[in-house]
Amino acid sequence: MKSFSCLSLIFLLQLILLPVLLLSCPVPNDTSLIEKTCKKTPYHDLCVSSLESNPNSSYADVSGLAEIIIDSALLNATDTLNYTRLLINQMSDPTTERPLDYCAELYIPVVKYTLPQGKDAFDKGQYKFALYCLSNAAKQADTCDKMFHDSIVKPLSDRNNIFRELCSVAVAIINIVLKDRAVCSVNSELSVSQYRNLLTMTVLRKIQK
Repeated sequence: MKSFSCLSLIFLLQLILLPVLLLSCPVPNDTSLIEKTCKKTPYHDLCVSSLESNPNSSYADVSGLAEIIIDSALLNATDTLNYTRLLINQMSDPTTERPLDYCAELYIPVVKYTLPQGKDAFDKGQYKFALYCLSNAAKQADTCDKMFHDSIVKPLSDRNNIFRELCSVAVAIINIVLKDRAVCSVNSELSVSQYRNLLTMTVLRKIQK
């Protein structure tokens, strides 16, 4: 009867504490998280300025910072698309208008499909697909730049550069999330294993008594 009571107690402890162990990877949320994260990206200053301009970054974890950068990339692409359409309406030079038309066609799917799908994939934990979407979006900016190779005026060059850099920052932070999740998974498995071993030893000792 005594052994049965001990086993029941251990079982209840497992039910209560095991979920805590599975979620035991702490979420860093200190004031230097933005700086620490941005140091691991290829464009530190852009990363910091983009995150600090968003009030949600002050209490976000690394995943939250990734979401903010993805949103920044989407806002940037949307602004570039609107700016391109404005230039098209004002342009009278065909040699510049044609590349602008092409660039608009490139940015439309980026704004409507590619980046929203990438954000949705990230929110669902489908990090590889999110990385693919961001890399693909950046390639559209490259293609847009190439459309102006014969033109003296390159009105979207700076905007394309910033957009590419934002996508690169987002990719870098998502890779940080991937690495952290992998480490967290290993540590959780070790913790659960050690916990079970401890419980087993405790039960055996109680039974022997």
